[in-house]
Amino acid sequence: MELPEIDDYAGLFLEERPLLDVRAPVEFTAGAFPGAVNLPLLTDEERHLIGIRYKEGGQEAAVELGRELVDGVPRRERTERWAEFVRAHPEGVLYCFRGGMRSKITQEWIFDATGIAYPRVKGGYKALRNFLIDQLEVSAREIEPVVVGGRTGAGKTILVNRIEKSIDLEGLAWHRGSAFGRHATPQPTQIDFENRLSVALLRHRASKGPKVILEDESKAIGSRHLPPSLYEKMSQSPLVILEATLEERIANSIEEYVTRSLQEYRQQYGEEEGFRQWEAYAVDSLQRISRRLGGVRHREMERELTGAIEQMRRGAPHDVHAGWIARLLTEYYDPMYDYQLEQKRERILFSGDMQALMEYLADL
Repeated sequence: MELPEIDDYAGLFLEERPLLDVRAPVEFTAGAFPGAVNLPLLTDEERHLIGIRYKEGGQEAAVELGRELVDGVPRRERTERWAEFVRAHPEGVLYCFRGGMRSKITQEWIFDATGIAYPRVKGGYKALRNFLIDQLEVSAREIEPVVVGGRTGAGKTILVNRIEKSIDLEGLAWHRGSAFGRHATPQPTQIDFENRLSVALLRHRASKGPKVILEDESKAIGSRHLPPSLYEKMSQSPLVILEATLEERIANSIEEYVTRSLQEYRQQYGEEEGFRQWEAYAVDSLQRISRRLGGVRHREMERELTGAIEQMRRGAPHDVHAGWIARLLTEYYDPMYDYQLEQKRERILFSGDMQALMEYLADL
């Protein structure tokens, strides 16, 4: 029986069909698609051994070793996991790296165990990845961005997430886009980021049209880089400026870099260790910009930061960080912003506070 293949790559992502990835864990870690579940045919060690056999004895010898390695209990256990996925997600698809041997074996075993002819992706992960890379370029040409700028702490990401026709680039890159932008968990790989971004843009174009609200970003968000074509499009697009008072910016910064960040670290590491990890993150983040701050100013701000942390340990509210954060905003970020804004002034469509900007963008 010829088991089914699917090559409607756009449909898979637009319909958000469940994806069963049967590649080895090391392949999945290097790059995956949003929402995909990794239930591998081969472990990393098994894949490595089969690769050696292939080089030494060719494909037939490698296939024979593969069947030996997964025969018996491994086959039953892996087939049971696949069968659970298939029954839970009857509309899904499966794939390996190129849509070849591993996909076909998985299909056969699923069919033998369940009687379900579960489709595999033609060309596998590689074909889907190439499709998304191509779509990034298509999206960069077709979208009509309106870029949200504003001073650090003004609440740009908050605004973007309140607007329906928007994409949160920092959310996709899992970084807040500043020296203090790291989260308690790592950023996705560059491949994962590109895949997430391409899928988000594809879905946006299909359901909401070409107009899209994006936050003003540099070429890199943390250690993840925007595709050059998208960055170039954004750098030439209309700009709206979110204005906020210094007090609002301080409050937003405390909420993001102290309150929510500390909560993340405690969820990840526990109460006490989470606090220690967050303290290390805060001190290290300030250290990263010490050269630009200058030695004297960095030491002063570090003393204020560590002093505020000690007060927190004794039960003080998080607004004890207001002093050094105010200096960080006004002495470090604002001069850079003022310089950069001068280069973009001719692109500005509108400036206003949160409410005014939301109303303007809704009308736009």
